[in-house]
Order: sequence, then C-alpha cells, then structure tokens
Amino acid sequence: MEQNEIDELMKGAGAVKADDQDNISWDDVKDEMEQSAKPAGPKTEVSNIHFEELQKGPAEAKVGFNLDFILDIPLTLTAELGRSKMLISELLQLGQGSVLELSKLAGEPMDIYVNQRLIARGEVVVVNEKFGVRLTDIVSPAERVNKLA
Repeated sequence: MEQNEIDELMKGAGAVKADDQDNISWDDVKDEMEQSAKPAGPKTEVSNIHFEELQKGPAEAKVGFNLDFILDIPLTLTAELGRSKMLISELLQLGQGSVLELSKLAGEPMDIYVNQRLIARGEVVVVNEKFGVRLTDIVSPAERVNKLA
C-alpha cells in the first residue's frame, strides 16, 4: 500500500492529514484527551426502588404446597446392623461359615441411613419370611445437625 492510499484511508476515518501532523501541539492532544474523558451520553438518575413487604400466610398454606416434583428422586436407604474393621489378610481368610464380630451388641437398635445420613434407629423383624426393620426412634433435626460437625 502506498502513502497516498494510507492518507486517503486516514482522511475517511476522520484522522489527521499527513500535512497537518507537524501542526499538532500539546494543547490539541490535551483537548482530545479531555473530550474522550467526558461521558458520552446524558446522565441518568438512579432512583430507589420500593418493594412491597411479603405477606406471611397461615401455616396451613405451607403444608398445601405441591411436592409431587420430588417424589421420583431416588434415595439410598441403608440398614446397618454394625461395623467391623479388619486387615486385608483377615478378609482373604474368610470363607463360607465364617463369623464376623460386629461393633453392636445383640438386641441393640440398628441404624437407618438415607443417603449416608442417620435418620432413624430400629429393630430387626421378620415379615412373611423376609427381614424388615421396625422404626423405634426418629433422629431429631438437632441431632442430625450435630452429627454433621
């Protein structure tokens, strides 16, 4: 690209002519900087927005919420009889008929977990030749919070 083509492009973009470059003074640069620092548009005032106070409804209205959307969420329910720690060598020695000693005593309530959170305790029952759990104690919300710490 030749110099005259560059000059023509600069003229079209509103830039300074090549001949006028020698005439630029510090005051011109200062004026240009002041103009570019000014806000472009008119100032708009920001006013405070007033929101109405939320009305608290009766407690019965809270119970009436439609909770159908959470009914299909899968949960993992675990009934834990007890726990035991062992070495890998001990685990490899287990065979059919081996007995594992658990941390809980016979007759002590078993723990019921939902998604690895203790929610209840219960006792083992047999119903129609299948094992089941009869809940004897629901863990209070305060106790659940204490278990998180």
